[in-house]
Amino acid sequence: MDKQKHWDTIYTTKQSDEVSWSQDVPTTSLQFLHSFNLPKTARIIDIGGGDSKFVDFLIAEGYKNITILDISERALVKAKARLGANASQINWVVSDVTKFKASREYDFWHDRATFHFLTTKEEIEQYLDVARQAIKDNGYVAIGTFSEKGPDKCSGLEIKKYSEHTLQEQLKKGFEKLRCFTEDHITPFKTIQNFLFCSFQRHLSF
Repeated sequence: MDKQKHWDTIYTTKQSDEVSWSQDVPTTSLQFLHSFNLPKTARIIDIGGGDSKFVDFLIAEGYKNITILDISERALVKAKARLGANASQINWVVSDVTKFKASREYDFWHDRATFHFLTTKEEIEQYLDVARQAIKDNGYVAIGTFSEKGPDKCSGLEIKKYSEHTLQEQLKKGFEKLRCFTEDHITPFKTIQNFLFCSFQRHLSF
């Protein structure tokens, strides 16, 4: 299956309030960001950022070095159109994260709902290799995945569900867990999806 084609079709045929992951205010992501006390010059990358409004809040709060990565060019086109003139402040990257070649190190790696679409051991290890190379020592990670109580599929695709223990096991090479919690996400269709959110800190000595 062509993943890029799948996601381009989703973002071409659906509006933001017609996809389950839509959020008007990314409260949890912002809480993670604020807890790290990063300077406004921190390098931030949003993995699978797509048409998410997280970037709008980053700009509004004065962050200067923002990268949005998504496999779907259509998603990024929509985001750019929404941001208007502010889009020029952002580094836009069309890439499958498992094939991403970072040209800089990041202080904060944010991933809300991309990691759980990686269902094979090979894909997961490729993602983690990219993350270990891209995140600077003592940099931060926030990952949101479907919890063990979450759905079995999303957007017609199989996903991989996680507990705090199993997610920590995936990231134990190179990352120290800081905190984890589960949270219900209310979709635009008023259904509930249970997410697991965890933060980690990069340590080269791990």
